[in-house]
Amino acid sequence: MKHSRSTQLFSQAQHLIPGGVDSPVRAFGSVGGTPPFMDHAKGAYLYDVDGNEYVDLVCSWGPIIMGHAHPAILDAVSEAAAKGISFGAPHPGEGELAAAIVSLMPVEKVRLVNSGTEATMSAIRVARGATGRDKIIKFSGCYHGHSDGLLADAGSGAATMGIPGSAGVPAAIVAETIVVPYNDRDAVREAFRRFPDQVAAIITEAAPANMGAIVPGVMDGVGFNQFLHDVAHEHGALLISDEVLTGFRSSAQGYWGIDGAEQGWVPDLFTFGKVIGAGMPLAAFGGRADLMDLLAPVGPVYQAGTLSGNPLGTAAGLAQLTLLDEAVYTRLNAKADRLKGAWHEALEAAGVPHVVNAIGTIFSVFFTEGPVTDYESAKTQHTGAYAAFHHSLLEQGIYLPPSAFEVCFLSDAHDERALDRVVSALPAAAQAAARALG
Repeated sequence: MKHSRSTQLFSQAQHLIPGGVDSPVRAFGSVGGTPPFMDHAKGAYLYDVDGNEYVDLVCSWGPIIMGHAHPAILDAVSEAAAKGISFGAPHPGEGELAAAIVSLMPVEKVRLVNSGTEATMSAIRVARGATGRDKIIKFSGCYHGHSDGLLADAGSGAATMGIPGSAGVPAAIVAETIVVPYNDRDAVREAFRRFPDQVAAIITEAAPANMGAIVPGVMDGVGFNQFLHDVAHEHGALLISDEVLTGFRSSAQGYWGIDGAEQGWVPDLFTFGKVIGAGMPLAAFGGRADLMDLLAPVGPVYQAGTLSGNPLGTAAGLAQLTLLDEAVYTRLNAKADRLKGAWHEALEAAGVPHVVNAIGTIFSVFFTEGPVTDYESAKTQHTGAYAAFHHSLLEQGIYLPPSAFEVCFLSDAHDERALDRVVSALPAAAQAAARALG
């Protein structure tokens, strides 16, 4: 493949943008090499500035669930743009998108924001305002955006770069964050014991997807998410379910517990992103009406944003949510099952130790003996093998996440041709991983 134009652009960007990128993982620092610079995308494919075509297994980190440049979404954005890019004032699209979210998820009210970081930061502020407490429990390896208090032992880019926290974050802020291992119930109970009447909320990814895909464990018939809900309420705290990656991806009801509504429990607050914006910078947080009504201008918890509920973002998000039905999820699940099986077969044939974890249509491979149930076990993987696997696929025209701690996404546009290309490329990639393992 040709990469000359991308190499030139990356070199130029490094003189103007820190690291040459506007989000660290894009720099390919953990897998090596030069990132391809994309020119355009269509359906299941990306096209770089050198004219190379890639089957896209990143899908803009999740939001492109219907495929790139879907006609209905483009038409909705074009129609909205013709009326004005931004108003800084209320418009009908905000309420329409909010109604769609409320109809599909167990929330009574939502507020639209611009990013997942904003959504989780704001949900935590609501939780603190509601409880009058300051401390937050989060899980090692779970990433909830780059706000100060949530970068403690975070996953995603921080895991990729090997950064346990971040310079520039005051110690006093991090001190309000209690970090415990994921899937460890005793550690959660111990946190409440150590800090009685101090914890405002537990924040968790509905199913972690920022240290690779991790499945919430089940013990004595009780799933980990339900356990978190119950133990939080036992101690007067709230449960925040971060669905920025998982929401509207696994099913119309997300992955917050699958059967939680039937059992009479749901998280108190949710954060949403990615899919609800269809690739536009849009996110939301929501929950019970009594909690959400703590927000200004109704209540004392302040949150604001000039571009929140932007008309282009709401138009794109509403168009995409309208397209999602059970038939789409059925197709996505079948495609994901095929690729997960092919991943396993190719690596097993090459004699490569591996674990393929999946959360519905979100999946990742760990080059380790496994099992992988938390951040510590995720870190046992051989990242050099992942880098070799990644570059072999890239040279064969398959665009994989440039990090061993990220996950793969599929879209409804991934047809048989696209899936066949991925499956055909896997044996050579598995052999590359085997060579890296020595």
